[in-house]
Amino acid sequence: MAGTLKHVTDADFDEVVLKSGKPVLVDFWAEWCGPCRQIAPSLEAIAAEHGDEIEIVKLNIDQNPATAAKYGVMSIPTLNVYQGGEVVKTIVGAKPKAALVRDLDGFISAK
Repeated sequence: MAGTLKHVTDADFDEVVLKSGKPVLVDFWAEWCGPCRQIAPSLEAIAAEHGDEIEIVKLNIDQNPATAAKYGVMSIPTLNVYQGGEVVKTIVGAKPKAALVRDLDGFISAK
């Protein structure tokens, strides 16, 4: 599944993210955002390594402004982890993969 993170929209956000049985990390991003493009390979690698524990999806804020506004996303990249329909963790800004994995401790196991 590398290179093909699932994209969610305002229309299917509730179904895909809020009703998921496992934690879901939502990458709020935009086409024009350099740091968003920087972290994409790291997110794809984490999804490939830990896809059984956490789902990682992308939401384009330009195409889906309602969800970004609802969750108060002011700067991107913003990564929100949702569990049981609630935001349980927020990570703002581009970080190296190792730092993202550390931030996700508790949702994914160390490998």
